[in-house]
Amino acid sequence: MLRRDKNEKKILDVDASMQGTLMFKDPVNLRINGTFEGKLDTKGSLTISENASVRADINGDEIIIGGKLTGNIVAANSLKVLSSAHIVGDINTPNLSVETGAIIHGKCQMLTGSSLKGSVFNVDELAKYLEVEASNILEWANSGKIPAFKEGNDWRFERPKIEEWIAKEKAK
Repeated sequence: MLRRDKNEKKILDVDASMQGTLMFKDPVNLRINGTFEGKLDTKGSLTISENASVRADINGDEIIIGGKLTGNIVAANSLKVLSSAHIVGDINTPNLSVETGAIIHGKCQMLTGSSLKGSVFNVDELAKYLEVEASNILEWANSGKIPAFKEGNDWRFERPKIEEWIAKEKAK
């Protein structure tokens, strides 16, 4: 359901039970009120409301967690954890706010936004990120089909270059 709040921002409210991958290339204001299982890759703001139950790895800009979340979080700008939140997973964000009463089971790394965006993947991390077999990543790297560099004997992949490569491949 798409609606506008009093500040005239477009909000996409998800009250249903959903499963899969939600990916937004353009900024949205997404609010999950029901259950979701899968993967969330958003731009803009993401709110998981107090009654929501989510099992997903989340990548986003500005994230607010009020409900139950099982999964890892990468928030490029900020993460706000409300008192009603229960998170089981690791957190990476440059700005973290946690209200009294919130529960977090996992590791937290507070990196600058540029560090998050400039992260470097190894073969296994990139395979998981792209949801392909590691053997495909090695084949692409060895043949020069994917932007990569060697660190010792190991291939490394810079996230911004991978994001550009993905965009170019989708355009073909």
